[in-house]
Amino acid sequence: MRELFGVTISHHTADVNGTTLHYVSAGDDGSPVVLVHGFPETWWVFHKLIPLLSRKHRVFAVDLRGFGDSAVAGEDHSSAIAAADLREFIAALDLGPVHLTGQDVAGATTYRVAAGEPGLVKSLAAIETGLPGFGVEMLGDVTHGGAWHIGVLAAPGIAGMLLPGHEEAFLADYAIPAMNGTPEAFTADDVKELLRSYSRPSAWAGAAGLYRSMLAEGEEIKALAAKKLELPVLAVGGSSGDFTPNTFRQVADDVTPVAIDGIGHFVAMEAPDRLADALLAFYQKVDSAQPR
Repeated sequence: MRELFGVTISHHTADVNGTTLHYVSAGDDGSPVVLVHGFPETWWVFHKLIPLLSRKHRVFAVDLRGFGDSAVAGEDHSSAIAAADLREFIAALDLGPVHLTGQDVAGATTYRVAAGEPGLVKSLAAIETGLPGFGVEMLGDVTHGGAWHIGVLAAPGIAGMLLPGHEEAFLADYAIPAMNGTPEAFTADDVKELLRSYSRPSAWAGAAGLYRSMLAEGEEIKALAAKKLELPVLAVGGSSGDFTPNTFRQVADDVTPVAIDGIGHFVAMEAPDRLADALLAFYQKVDSAQPR
């Protein structure tokens, strides 16, 4: 256990789908919220948000397979495997239906859970994310302004060859400054925590699998989207503007857009209070309309 901002956060593990997931929990009452990070992230990017949400909800922030303190990922890792992990995680803890809340490259993973097992999901919140087949794959096109690190991670074996031993240069000197619009959002301790997890053996395999699948699964996600989500969706945009809301309007009928201006990509780190306000209002509206 540890205390963050006056709230006790407990660490746990769950054995699901042939792997072991690390997660943290906080809060004793209210409908359950599951937070899912992106890259270069772990559950830690929610450490400012969790105390705010746990005043009204039971909050669970999970390290996806291959990230943080969860078991490492294999070479075949993908958003489909990550989604199966999440489905079993929610079922094993008997949490459903949950307010499933994901960001960045976790978009396809959380969408797969919502589309494939809607009984486990009460609402979906998508933060600074997109979907393969609906434009997110353009982020890997460096000829049109895409990010070079996506290609490095997606190319088999390249991340493991180039990034170990250079974690601080990649994270602290490139990735965080490039995507962060709020200089004080990441403290030295925040960077240290991310470096700790990304310095372990095979630490890049989880991200590599998600980016590989992001560039290859467009037709599969389009097929899932042939039947639009019926559950409520909150689409939160930071530095990407309307990209997230515009994406989810194509795959869901009930989309509430939220713009958090003046920040970069790391919404939960840069604007936790504003994000918490948006999420809590959304969760309350859904809970009022769909009591368990």
